[in-house]
Amino acid sequence: MKRWIRWLLVVMTVVAVFRVVRRPYLLPKPPPPDAATLAQAQRVRIVRDTWGVPHVFGKSDADAAFGLAYAHAEDDFPLIQGALAAATGRLSLVVLSKEALANDYYVSLVRVREQVAEQYDTLGADYRAVLEGYARGLNLYASRHPEEADGRLFPMSGKDVAAGFAHKVPLMFDINKVLGAIVDGPPKHAGQRLLSQREEDTRADSAFPGSNAHAVSAKRSADGVARLNVNSHQPWEGPVAWYEANVTSEEGWNMTGGLFPGAPMILHGHNDHLGWAHTVNSPDLVDVYELELDPKHPGTYQLDGKAEPLEEKQAPISIDTGFFVLTVHKPVHWSVHGPVMKTDQGAWAIRYAGIGRALQAGEQWFRMNKARDLAEWKVAMRMQAIPMFNTVYADREHILYVYNALLPVRPAGHDWQAVLPGNERALVWQDYLPFDGLPQVEDPVSGFVQTCNSTPWKTTTGEGNPRAEAFDANLAIETNLTNRAQRSLALFGGSAPITRDQFFQFKWDRSYAADSEIMRQVVLPLREVASADANEREALGVLNAWNFVTDETSTGATLAILTWRGVNPEKAGGTAQPTDVVNAFRDAVRWLMLNYASVRVPWGNVQRLRRGSADLALGGGPDVLNGINARTVDGHLVGRQGDSLVVIAEFRADGVYSSSIHQYGASSRPASPHHADQAPYFVKRALKPTWRTEESLVGHIERTYHPGE
Repeated sequence: MKRWIRWLLVVMTVVAVFRVVRRPYLLPKPPPPDAATLAQAQRVRIVRDTWGVPHVFGKSDADAAFGLAYAHAEDDFPLIQGALAAATGRLSLVVLSKEALANDYYVSLVRVREQVAEQYDTLGADYRAVLEGYARGLNLYASRHPEEADGRLFPMSGKDVAAGFAHKVPLMFDINKVLGAIVDGPPKHAGQRLLSQREEDTRADSAFPGSNAHAVSAKRSADGVARLNVNSHQPWEGPVAWYEANVTSEEGWNMTGGLFPGAPMILHGHNDHLGWAHTVNSPDLVDVYELELDPKHPGTYQLDGKAEPLEEKQAPISIDTGFFVLTVHKPVHWSVHGPVMKTDQGAWAIRYAGIGRALQAGEQWFRMNKARDLAEWKVAMRMQAIPMFNTVYADREHILYVYNALLPVRPAGHDWQAVLPGNERALVWQDYLPFDGLPQVEDPVSGFVQTCNSTPWKTTTGEGNPRAEAFDANLAIETNLTNRAQRSLALFGGSAPITRDQFFQFKWDRSYAADSEIMRQVVLPLREVASADANEREALGVLNAWNFVTDETSTGATLAILTWRGVNPEKAGGTAQPTDVVNAFRDAVRWLMLNYASVRVPWGNVQRLRRGSADLALGGGPDVLNGINARTVDGHLVGRQGDSLVVIAEFRADGVYSSSIHQYGASSRPASPHHADQAPYFVKRALKPTWRTEESLVGHIERTYHPGE
């Protein structure tokens, strides 16, 4: 046995070494660019400003997408390659892991390939040209940098890029958590509320409920300028970290804002006429059904008293063993409801919002990019291919909030939060609430709208809010009010004009409201606590004197947030199971004494922004408008999510101007001078100009070149 184990270890070592060696030397290289690709590259200019942010100029929209792909690849190619490998079900070729195998199975389960094959030609010809241009830009980069590229994935096509939307859209509303819960055991609840114990244990360290968006109308602004705050709270690294770019073509595309790896357009930001910002909402977009299998008729399930065939296909999963590629096949099933998961406990069908239309989400975002006024923008939104996200819109004349969601029209008389019987066809909904029927607030008397992951019923102050009673309870629209929403309503509410400086100050607000969760769960309960321990008594005194602000110098913020992480890890970013406030407070005191030998520790000493050699004091915190969520690392809390790319657009009479800041910089490459050059400004809450035109870029250019040079 010992000899066998030794031989096994030797074989595993050889395989591991071979995989490392094989990557750069034995894998096929990406093909060289053809004449059309080289010609297209000459129609594109990439201008890097002094912050390294790419400004892409193309003759056509397709040319601009080509340049966007190339520029983004220069800064983030591994993530882009991984994102598109995942979208096309080839992630196990690139990296062998449990997550990669699950991803490649998921691609077949939700029929990404079938959607692309059936629907690609139905997309608009101009949008398909953008997809093809983006793919060509990636192919050129891969051919110029073969040491980074896995040649088995290239050349990519527009269909591969389009697949990214069919792949990612269901993940936006956590369908992966639903699937995981089914695998873990018989599901008890449905939709986003269906969490396995595994997810309960890990969600606090992987998900942060945050994002802000605000718009103030020209009539409410002191200087007559409408303003938009684009402020999504994304992870700071990984496949959904924001990348900043400006994309301009001679066909009228001029968009500034943020995108994710693999996206061929800006996902939120502004153009020459208008802008929008997204924040996460959480309606009930997923239903789970228990199928009634018929053992007398294998391969069928009961539907309205009849045997219905359970569709079965084989999911091809290609695994790079190091010596050769092994393709295994795993069965995937489909019912009239949608994808089906078969376990030892039964068969469970899933129906989710946007099933069969996710491929069109990219086209909707592209149409939003190209819209020139509110009417055109609404036409794009009526496509309803983007299944979720609160959205705030602004232009020179209008502001708008919409609770954007594909809300299924479900039959009454059923508990849609429970697992549903799968044998009734009437429960398989088909229709959605139309865009114009969604909760919306347009040009309210108050002159502002906000959304901070809260209820749409309190989007603004005064008249104009949508009425909850006008919407079916089965839609499960949120009723909560975050601290960020409370602070927004307090800051923007009232009737006094809002100055430019105030708008910026409000965006970076670091305060908790008097009736916020941290006050109810931590501060107020601890005022009733007495302690015989000297350190705890001193800490209670610090808490009682706290002004509820999360500045770097605050010692009260340190104690309050550390305690809150124990009481409410889901909201405050902790990782342990929730505990009562007294135990959480004592744990916080012990942790501070162990790591700092004091309970009077400034918040910025504890919470840090780290990137390369940068190690900076970081203010803000969970559920404040200057939102920061952190992970415990070596006796500190290191920022990992929250305020990321911030863009503030101003719609003036002479044009649209904006300023921005990124938590790190324009490049994910450690050797780049732009890996963390924005971090010192981010922690100071300072923004930089975006220089959106060729004229404004003069004097701020680091490099100009064609892709491939």
